[in-house]
Amino acid sequence: MAQAGNSTARPVLEIEGITKTFPGVVANDNVSLTLNQGEIHCLLGENGAGKSTLMNMVFGLYRPDSGIIRVRGKEVHFEDSGEAIAQGIGMVHQHFQLIPVFTVAENIVLGNEITRGAFLDLDTARRQIDALAERYGLAVDPDATVGDLSVGEQQRVELVKALFRDADILILDEPTAVLTPGEVDDFFEVVKSLTQQGKSIIFITHKLREVLAVADRITVLRAGQVVGTTTAEGATQQSLANLMVGRDVVFRVDKAEPDPGESLIRVQGLRAQDDRGVETVSGFDVEVRAGEIFGIAGVEGNGQRELVETICGMRPATGGRIEMLGKDATGWSPRKINELGVAHIPENRSKHGVVAQYSIADNLVLNRYHHRKFARRGVRNGAAINGEAIALVEQFDVRTPGVDVAIDTLSGGNQQKVIVARELTGDLQVLVVAQPTRGLDVGSIEFIHRKIIELRDRGVAVLLVSAELDEILSLSDRIGVLYRGRLAGTVDADDATREELGLLMATGTTGEHS
Repeated sequence: MAQAGNSTARPVLEIEGITKTFPGVVANDNVSLTLNQGEIHCLLGENGAGKSTLMNMVFGLYRPDSGIIRVRGKEVHFEDSGEAIAQGIGMVHQHFQLIPVFTVAENIVLGNEITRGAFLDLDTARRQIDALAERYGLAVDPDATVGDLSVGEQQRVELVKALFRDADILILDEPTAVLTPGEVDDFFEVVKSLTQQGKSIIFITHKLREVLAVADRITVLRAGQVVGTTTAEGATQQSLANLMVGRDVVFRVDKAEPDPGESLIRVQGLRAQDDRGVETVSGFDVEVRAGEIFGIAGVEGNGQRELVETICGMRPATGGRIEMLGKDATGWSPRKINELGVAHIPENRSKHGVVAQYSIADNLVLNRYHHRKFARRGVRNGAAINGEAIALVEQFDVRTPGVDVAIDTLSGGNQQKVIVARELTGDLQVLVVAQPTRGLDVGSIEFIHRKIIELRDRGVAVLLVSAELDEILSLSDRIGVLYRGRLAGTVDADDATREELGLLMATGTTGEHS
């Protein structure tokens, strides 16, 4: 693996003075960096810093306004991603480009089909996919339907798809954003194996611990400009965070001792099924009191999504009881639950958190557009909606040229800020939050954590579900571990250790009474 500072390293990709503007925003401002042969070069920055835009130009999805891109010493001007792929560049996007109803093999060969005469030759494709999977340690089943795969498995399919097209320069855009801690470790092994076999990787991320674990070199973008390049050996989480945000960042939120009151959430014997009709919540019990944060840890796939959706009225319970603020809310609609004073930050922001084609302003009032403040006799008050949106965009630091642009033009992290701004605004008594900081940078995480603590200190009952153990340990007052749809154990956060929680997450037991 090539190391930073090695004068003999051969650049395979050079970006020189790249500038890209969109209406009202400069996404990249005179950006330069190089990727060397066999190197993992991490591109680090806040949401909206310009990381994905820069790499979308390398992959031919955008064209720069000015500047030069060289691949293996030759200047290139890509008109589309097909030309980039032909030059050996592959990109795994943050939101996977897969068709759920197709098989793995069909997805991988799509657009690069192997034929025998006039017919698709899937047998040859399967053999080639199996060979690639074995060579690079990417276990995939060519005949599996993509929609049935876990997120980690789908990511492996995306990697194999890029390798199937002979990519030796790989761009990985927020590759760990939706992976569990165990899947992240496996993914890093794959990434390191790829570079050992001659691949060169640009790794776009905002996760500092992971950067230090995997990078050879690190380039930091802030507001579209390069503010520094360093080696992993010469960096710390604090130094990188300061470069990203431009100020000191607090990694562990300060909070006072909780002062819990009455139970505002009481779930008893809850049962629910996933979309296939398989029971994934199997007799779940929990109580969350006013003025406390109850964190739920667990390996993804143990019923977290179905649990949250059932509590918030998005999925029917097949058994048990959900009590909110002393009322039996089992079977209530999401709006009825929301009107009770319950806010919900969903796990899947693109599916359940926003309406992609709506403006930022409209998305900020999705759960309140019918309130008197924003409508009168069924007629929208556009000025009030825009005024609310402008205030929230400023308060929650949403990076956008304006509140009237469609929300799907924002980065994933800025879309998450819009959801958080909407849900944390108003007279809340209960907050149910799943993966609140997924896809966010350190500065945004610090801000949202502080907001959640403020709500708890105002007497809000917070049910927090997160795959990030650091987040669970930092925010929670009590922690429960979800294992196979049941609560495997509950501990006070002050007494919890990563080892104890990890064992509960993996086995459902602490091992003391096995």
